Amino acid sequence: MPGRTLFEKIWNRHVVTGDDPALLFVDLHLVHEVTSPQAFSGLDFNGRKVRRPELTVATIDHAIPTVDRHVMIRDPQSRKQVDTLRQNCARHGITLFDLDDPRQGIVHVVGPENGFTQPGMVIVCGDSHTSTHGAFGALAFGIGTTEVEHVLATQTIWQRRPKTMAVEVDGELPLGVAAKDMILGILATIGVRGGTGHVIEYRGEAVRGLSMEERMTVCNMSIEGGARAGMIAPDDTTFAYLEGRPHAPKGAAWERALDDWRSITTDPDATFDEVTRVSAPSLIPHVSWGTNPGQTVAVSDVVPSPDHFDDPLERDSAARALEYMDLRPGTPITDIPIDHVFVGSCTNGRISDLREAARVVEGRKVRDGVSAVIVPGSMQVKAQAEKEGLDRIFRDAGFSWRDAGCSSCLAMNPDVIPAGERCASTSNRNYEGRQGRGARTHLVSPAMAAAAAINGHFVDVRDWR
Repeated sequence: MPGRTLFEKIWNRHVVTGDDPALLFVDLHLVHEVTSPQAFSGLDFNGRKVRRPELTVATIDHAIPTVDRHVMIRDPQSRKQVDTLRQNCARHGITLFDLDDPRQGIVHVVGPENGFTQPGMVIVCGDSHTSTHGAFGALAFGIGTTEVEHVLATQTIWQRRPKTMAVEVDGELPLGVAAKDMILGILATIGVRGGTGHVIEYRGEAVRGLSMEERMTVCNMSIEGGARAGMIAPDDTTFAYLEGRPHAPKGAAWERALDDWRSITTDPDATFDEVTRVSAPSLIPHVSWGTNPGQTVAVSDVVPSPDHFDDPLERDSAARALEYMDLRPGTPITDIPIDHVFVGSCTNGRISDLREAARVVEGRKVRDGVSAVIVPGSMQVKAQAEKEGLDRIFRDAGFSWRDAGCSSCLAMNPDVIPAGERCASTSNRNYEGRQGRGARTHLVSPAMAAAAAINGHFVDVRDWR
């Protein structure tokens, strides 16, 4: 029997019926307030109940304010979304991390930190960045509203079988280069369509050397390369992270789970449909200059000219991006000034991200004219950061310290970036209007964002003191 990949092993385990498409059993369904109301309405209209409410977990994250969260949400649509989720969860017996729950936070942060996310699972959510959970050796992907309803009603989902792609990151990451730089470097290599139709498995020495939170950052942005999902095989790093978490197996069940999880890694003789190799030692801090995450260059580079692109579509995309971003070809990245800094999101809102940013800003001050915010990915992250005194470091430097939520990752709550203003963001998307109509977004790591806040422009954190 030929060797099988991590993806193939998990897929085969979950097929209920069919080949391509196949009906897959879903182990964990994550829900938030934005994509679920229509799905629950469909259930009610057809007189159906949630099939397995114990396998569904909900949180409030996208539409909420990160300041004065317990004051009434001012936007009527956002308020209705939140109230509707509360009512639906109560009616169907679904666990909800509401605003007064210390476990509340961004859906892709609370799943792992509470031990819901585990190796070998099929995990879905009405959110494209569900690929985050693939860092644990799970097959995790975003779904649409109609599919959310189907999962609620049946605990299954129809899916066409994707192809497999290996991204091998060889060697060790240099000092000062973050996981965010790794994934931005990968996206700059493969482009925003490079992973289309595939599930990516990230492999190699550099990937193995990442912490779990860093692995989540990498898998989180798989969708930005067009991939259906991103995965990293579980190992001792994975198991150490999960052990003792509230919803992880305990006792004898833990030992059985370990035996199973160790068996689902890619076989040595397995083959992938496509393989891309990236040299870790060649990676340096990256900054996006355009309006998709593939339009990214090293911080030591300059804004490219559309003429540098051979593909007519890429050339046209670059020209439009430069116009929207108000940038000129040949401008050094370090000469680009910024107006706002956002550290947070399901990409970089975990405790290790906040520690990284705090190390940069400690004892310094945010540059005059720059608005800088820190938004923990969950209330548990916030509590841990405050226990360590990180909040004081940020406040003393001039950052605004917020409650958990999606915040400035997207213009769906009060934390909107004004038109024409430029933001150094640790989030995952930089397309036109993502952070607000006319807002200009540059994707960077937490350290790079923090350094930009202090300087008022981008700097190479490897050289900056």
